[in-house]
Amino acid sequence: MSPPALEIDGDSIRPVTWNEWLTLPVRPQDSAVLTMRGPIRVPTVIVALNYAKVPKKRPKLCARSIRERDGNRCQYTGRELHPTEGSLDHVLPRSRGGKDTWENLVWASKGVNSRKADRLPHEAGLKLLSVPQAPKELPASVLIRNAHAVAEWKLFLKE
Repeated sequence: MSPPALEIDGDSIRPVTWNEWLTLPVRPQDSAVLTMRGPIRVPTVIVALNYAKVPKKRPKLCARSIRERDGNRCQYTGRELHPTEGSLDHVLPRSRGGKDTWENLVWASKGVNSRKADRLPHEAGLKLLSVPQAPKELPASVLIRNAHAVAEWKLFLKE
């Protein structure tokens, strides 16, 4: 049987079969399930053995993703912004039929966004520093976040 789980103990990582996993002791930091055989450690990292095609996804369209795509910079002035200093701007305003799309949303300083209001950039005397585009699709694994702060996941995820 192939090793479906990883036993991680400090800097040591070891692949373990399910039969061997059943014999591992439950440590104080581990979660466990109670079975007829007794407690069994819950694995925190499992191994996908047969993975033919890696699915690809785009990040979710939201303010955070637009801000990250635009490098925390106002797309009209180039000034680096603290997250609280910026907001989403619709290049083609919603009042004129603009949609919530990657190609129509940019990160802008709140002051510039307010000054632009429901006008097109050129009508407000503004010019976009770059044309907004949808990010490339990435392997789904790149988009995994460690929302529950599982210590062992930090070895495998970019945070």
